[in-house]
Amino acid sequence: MEKRTATVHRRTKETEINLSLDFSTHKETDLSSGIPFFDHILEAMAFHGGFSLKIKAKGDVHIDPHHLVEDTGIVMGEALQKIVKDFGSVHRYGYAVIPMDEALSEVSIDVCERSCLVFKASFPQEFAGSFHVVLVREFLKALSNRAKITIHAACRYGENSHHMAESLFKALGKALYVAYMPAWESKEGMSTKGTL
Repeated sequence: MEKRTATVHRRTKETEINLSLDFSTHKETDLSSGIPFFDHILEAMAFHGGFSLKIKAKGDVHIDPHHLVEDTGIVMGEALQKIVKDFGSVHRYGYAVIPMDEALSEVSIDVCERSCLVFKASFPQEFAGSFHVVLVREFLKALSNRAKITIHAACRYGENSHHMAESLFKALGKALYVAYMPAWESKEGMSTKGTL
């Protein structure tokens, strides 16, 4: 299989992130953000999506994890953009529905050069561990904006915010893997318009 990898480095006054994404293997996952639950759901995303993900991130989490979570979404979005730019057309659409105990989540993706996020989740607890689950939306919004993709993400139901967020990220991983599978046609073949 052709190696399909992207590496991105981003540094601001608030965060510094190094990210490596590899859709051609799922052997290596190395995550260090300083936010344990965030690392946990990112690992679930990569493992169940079947791709390799390495992230070394640091930032002003003593103030609020918001900047680091959002910027990680930005960096991952840039990596996804690079995959399309460097390796050509992709399958475009990806979809997954994943249960975790009482929770059920679904994610649909369109790699279409148009950023749009539709997010539906009513988390019953504000936190999973020390992670404020409102940041799930911030990650997805940043990912959608920077990758220029449409994401519909919904926790259909659940009673435990941990289970809901984790099932959502597992579904995200599977949907990303399918959407970014290489396609045989040219980029023009990804749309009836002849261009995205």
